[in-house]
Parts: sequence; C-alpha cells; structure tokens
Amino acid sequence: MRFLITGAAGFLGAPLANNLVGDGHSVVGLDDLSTGDPQRLAPEVHLVRGDINDRPKLWTLLQDVDCVYHLAARVIVPESLLYPREYNLVNVSGTVTLMEAMRDVGVHRVIFTSSGSIYGNQRNQPLRESNRPNPRSPYAVSKLAAEYYIRTIGDLWGMETVCLRVFNAYGPSQRLPPSHAPVIPYCLKQALENGTIVIHGDGKQTRDYVYVDDAVNAMARAATAKGINRLIINVGSGKETSVIKIVQLVLQVTNMKPEIVYNQHHDSGPSRMCADLTLAKKKLGYTPNISLKEGLERTIQNDIRFQKKLL
Repeated sequence: MRFLITGAAGFLGAPLANNLVGDGHSVVGLDDLSTGDPQRLAPEVHLVRGDINDRPKLWTLLQDVDCVYHLAARVIVPESLLYPREYNLVNVSGTVTLMEAMRDVGVHRVIFTSSGSIYGNQRNQPLRESNRPNPRSPYAVSKLAAEYYIRTIGDLWGMETVCLRVFNAYGPSQRLPPSHAPVIPYCLKQALENGTIVIHGDGKQTRDYVYVDDAVNAMARAATAKGINRLIINVGSGKETSVIKIVQLVLQVTNMKPEIVYNQHHDSGPSRMCADLTLAKKKLGYTPNISLKEGLERTIQNDIRFQKKLL
C-alpha cells in the first residue's frame, strides 16, 4: 500500500513510518519540522517539508495514495491555554484542509490520531469510547473538533474514517521542551542528572501510559482492519498509574536518588485516566505487550540523550 503520513517526523509519526516501510509499504511523509526530527526516519521514507494547511502541496502528495495517517498537530496542553488560536489553526483547520484535499484527489481512507485527553474528568474508569467527552483544554477541544470534522466529512463524501484516541504515549526520543515536559521523559532526565523531580498536585492522579511500540502497533493494524469505518478506538495500556508510582519506578530503573518536591497548588488535570481496550482488542486484535517498567528500561537504553547521562 501507499501511505501519506502527516507529522511523519514526530514522536509517533517516525516509528509508524519506519514500521510501514519495514513491512514493504510505500510511505510519503509531510512535516513542517517545527518539532519533528527527520534523522529518525528510515531512508525509504520520502519526507517533504510543508504545512498541513498547504492545500496545493497536499494535492501533490496525495496522488496515488491508498490511505492517510493524520498525526500533524500541536500537542502541548499548557501551551494551548496560551495560544488557542494557533492550536485551532493547525489541529482543526489543518484537518479540514487535509479532508478537502483528499476529497479532491479521491483518497478514501484516513486514520486520525486523536487523544485520550478528550475525556477529561470522568466518574467511572476505565474510559470507554461511548463516554461523553469533557475536554479541559483548547488542545483537547481541538482534537475533539477534528474528530467531528473527520467523521462528518467522511460520511458526507464517502470516505472511510477511523479515530484512534491514543493515551499517554512515551518512549525513546520523546520531545523534552524547556517547560511543560511530559511526565516520563521529565522524570528520567531529572533522575539521571540527580536533579529535582517536581510532583504537581498530590501525585495520586493517574494516567494510562502506553509504550510507543505498542501504540504504533495499534496504528499500523488500523490500516487494513475490517469493519472499523467511523469508529473511535482507544489505544493505551489498559492500566492506570499514578505520578508517584512513575517516580518510584524511575528511581528503581535508574538507581538514582534525586530530590523530590511537591507543588500542591498546581492544577494537575483530570484525577484519573485509564483506557478501556475492549474495542481495540475486538476490532484491531490489539493487546499491549510492554509493561511500564520494561518501557522505562527500553527508553533509557534506546534514547541517546539518556545514554549520554549514563556515561
């Protein structure tokens, strides 16, 4: 098959692209390289630098494409609070531009990487796809809006659409911005530098952390799975883990003793999040294989940034 991947040089896009070319598929990638790293891509991936809202470029790239993976997005939740217009431009308008270009060229299948953050605070866990969304940030709102656009436009224009709500993916080469870094790479970095780990809130808030290889496995399966048109499917580990437990595991796998402090007055987001994987198992044959402890060990072993700190 021939694929177009938007956001192909990103944290999930690059391993997905490499997975697909490794299986003998043809992959064209689009990325503006604002955060992506083209060095992570296999030589067989044809990467084009460009913007998701560049419709003429999309027309060119979509020629002879069988399926689109749409991952291009701005993804930092706290940043979205400051720049909601920019998040809407990329995550929502960019999605609509892509769907219009697909319609014009005649591409009929798109797999959208959405987010578990759409659920927000929910009384019952684990979270099922039928739960009513309760987004708490412009980022989550933008992902939910993109889902609605994709499913509605797909229905109107006869396209097959699948939305994968990926929970907290982690692994080697995950971006570490100067502020608001994801929990796992932040904790690993601070531990390996023997620095300070700041736990926001009481540390009891839970998330569903899924190793990047498991997430990519589910995404790759969605390309050929039958009977998933119009579905929303959770992708996670199926387990909830508190921030305190993450810190404990990080100390265990790094054998370091960084200082740990609590910032009780910081809004730490939803109190609990855990993905129900019933639909993913049924429709994608998906079962996560990598435990959190093993995933942390693999992240250290395969991330050059962390390897340098061990030398």
